[in-house]
Amino acid sequence: MFKLSDLFILIAVAISFFLSGYLWFNGYREQGIFTALWVPSILAFGIYFKVSALLARGR
Repeated sequence: MFKLSDLFILIAVAISFFLSGYLWFNGYREQGIFTALWVPSILAFGIYFKVSALLARGR
């Protein structure tokens, strides 16, 4: 069910999430918020390509 590309998307989300937490708790609050905004963007990017691949396979 999971492909290698799905794993890379999840790894990118995890790195972004932990990086934003690290920045937030070390006093770089604005950079932490900016980096935290990447998480839903990366997930939306992954979902878009997953749905596109599923629709292309169904044709």
